[in-house]
Formats: sequence, structure tokens, C-alpha cells
Amino acid sequence: MRSSVRLGSGPGFTLDAVTCVDDHRRWGAAEVSSDFRVVLARRGRFRRMADGRAADVDPAMAYVGKPGEEEHFAHPAGGDECTSLCVSARLWEELTDGREVRSAVYVDGGLDLAHRRLLAAARTGDVPYALTEALLALLGATLRDSAKPGAGAAEAIVARAREAIDAFHPAAAGLLPLAELLGVSPFRLSRAFTGAVGVSLTHYRNRVRVGRALDRLEQGETSLAALAADLGFADQAHLTRTVRRHLGHTPAALRRQLAPERTLA
Repeated sequence: MRSSVRLGSGPGFTLDAVTCVDDHRRWGAAEVSSDFRVVLARRGRFRRMADGRAADVDPAMAYVGKPGEEEHFAHPAGGDECTSLCVSARLWEELTDGREVRSAVYVDGGLDLAHRRLLAAARTGDVPYALTEALLALLGATLRDSAKPGAGAAEAIVARAREAIDAFHPAAAGLLPLAELLGVSPFRLSRAFTGAVGVSLTHYRNRVRVGRALDRLEQGETSLAALAADLGFADQAHLTRTVRRHLGHTPAALRRQLAPERTLA
């Protein structure tokens, strides 16, 4: 079952929070949208089939949909929460300048932060300026950072690697045990991952951990030392360096931006 809540709308766009509680591995009935859209997962994971190609969507990988495109969805992980940004053809043309945009988009730290800032702007109710400005920032990050598609068996390897990393599987703590878990050589895994996603396994794993750190900071986490330990960082300084490298800000600064009503100890 799917539900949707309108977070905001303006000239040429709508912004919705979508929650799906389905739990099935089979592809659902065909769906066809009339808008261009960017869909970013906030929680959970689901699968999307379009143009005969299947892809996993989760907080580290978003997708771009096009008008008239036939899609099928499956929810083998038990549901998800997403942000769906629909854009008119005219606004999309202006933003892309007619350039083709790939459907799979790696959600790097900058795009993740733009997503969270968009949701924060929606809560202000200031559609003409705050929400529109945040929306343009998110779309700019999306159009700049499209992922490179993989092919065949390499895609399957990458999908399984991402699943293990996202689930914090014990074997995902290192490249060698992860390759052993997947039954491939470390070299093949590393090469396939970089070719399909556009970033290294190390970068991707850190990106996932940074995303979890942002979740905890938004929820009111007050201990950076505990946060670092829970996410597998060597110490608080390692957490701070990694977050700053991905987002350009310290965890304390991000905590104030994303949840200003609380203070971080």
C-alpha cells in the first residue's frame, strides 16, 4: 500500500513524501507518469524496472523518471519512504538545457544534504523563495552527478555489494571479506563497482555511513563518540574528518543546521 503527502508545490513542480509498506518480490502492475521526476529514498530499499532494466533504489542511489515511461516496482525489503519531486516539461527543459539525463543517480554527500535541506525548507512554508531555492539546488546536484550504468554480471555483483554495505553486513567491513562473501576477486569487485557507480567502494561505504550519521544527528544524537563507535569509525576524530570530507561541514555544524531547536553536547 502506498500513501503520499504533499509537502509543497509551485510553478512547474510538486514535492511529495511517499511511503510504501508493500513487501513483495514480484513486479507490480505497470505505472506511467506524465512528469519528469526525481525520486530519492529516505529510508528502506525498493526495485524499479524501466526500459527493460532493473535497478535498486535506496538512500545512496536515486532515480530520474521521464514522462510516458512505463515502470514496474518491487519491494522485497518491506517498504520504503521516499521524496518525489515532479517537474513540468518546461522547467525540466530549462534546467537540463536539453541534455539527456541518465536514470540512475548516485546520491553523494552533496546531493544527500541538498535533499535534507529541501525537506527542511518545505517545513518553513516559504514556497516562493526558501523551497524553490532548495529545489533548484537539489536539481542542480542531481543533474550534475548522474551515475554511470554498468552491464550484465557486473551489475549483479555491484547490487549485492551495495546491499551488503547498506545492511552493515559484517563482511562489508573490508574489501577482502566482502569479495569473499560475493564469490568474486577483490580486483573484479573493485573495478565493477567503480565502473557502475562512478565512485570507489571505499567512498561508497563512507558515504553510506555519513548518511546514517546525518539520520542520527537529525534525530537528536548528542554523543559524537557513541555515533562514531556505532558506525564503525576508529574514533570521533575519524567520524568528523569523514563527514567534513563528504559534506564540507563538521557533525556539530550539521546538527545545528538540520535540527536547530536542539544543541549538540
